[in-house]
Amino acid sequence: MRFVALIALPLTMIAAQPAFAKGCIRGAAAGAVGGHMIGKGHGKLGAVAGCIAMHHHYAKQAKAQKAAQR
Repeated sequence: MRFVALIALPLTMIAAQPAFAKGCIRGAAAGAVGGHMIGKGHGKLGAVAGCIAMHHHYAKQAKAQKAAQR
């Protein structure tokens, strides 16, 4: 039992960190649907790709917005 607690506690602390991935959920949902429509087993791959693409889009948009304010 002590062994489980030694593993579970650090994992719980890591998982509780805030996620700074703006747009990831929306992109993952769209990518998962697209991957599911393409073929069997591609939903997870589509979700990962969608998350990465939307995070990149929002990061680029924020950088452009910051430059426009200057």
